[in-house]
Amino acid sequence: MDYAQVSAAFAAAADAKRAQGMAHYMRDQFAFFGLSAARRRELARPWLRAAKHAEQVDWSFIDQCWAAPQRELQYLACDYLVLVTPLLTPADWPRLAHLICTKSWWDTVDILIKPVGALVARFPELRRAVLAWSRADNFWLRRAAIEHQLLRKQATDEALLAQIIENNLAVPEFFVQKAIGWALRDYAKTKPAWVMAFLQTHQAAMSALAVREASKHLPPEWRQA
Repeated sequence: MDYAQVSAAFAAAADAKRAQGMAHYMRDQFAFFGLSAARRRELARPWLRAAKHAEQVDWSFIDQCWAAPQRELQYLACDYLVLVTPLLTPADWPRLAHLICTKSWWDTVDILIKPVGALVARFPELRRAVLAWSRADNFWLRRAAIEHQLLRKQATDEALLAQIIENNLAVPEFFVQKAIGWALRDYAKTKPAWVMAFLQTHQAAMSALAVREASKHLPPEWRQA
């Protein structure tokens, strides 16, 4: 990955007016080039195509992207990490934690859960590490732990999902409660009975937000109860 070339390509395609709107949408926390997701991926395609043949993760490139002021470069690093996820090993776990805890917001964290989830699935010894995240002081690590099994369907580790959510029921943070709801809502598409049983057991301790999100794919008669 050539950071200088790809960042120059992004800069050459910048749209100042669009960048202003994108920054405002993200509460002015980050600067932007003003590139849509489609345009960003189009520009990055030559480098990402080459990355499919990589033999190791280019952490120098990722770190350069993360240090850049423009948010699209963090998105590019996330896209790259998803692409090279099969190359990740447990030794990369602290680096992923660092990314989640740095320049943190839902937009990057919710992409980084993909390599995190793949690592936990491939290396069961990381269950203990993701459980530690579910009790971390940093609530973005908690969110990543809650969401890391999204789209796992029948391969979901129910005991792990339940324990992680139980560790966060009393956490008032919006992004944690929203994540609880999303994780349960996603699994309800696969095993609604399990989600209903979980809600029946824990609903009294759950936020209204988490319950509302979790029940969106449950039978209407249950939602009306």
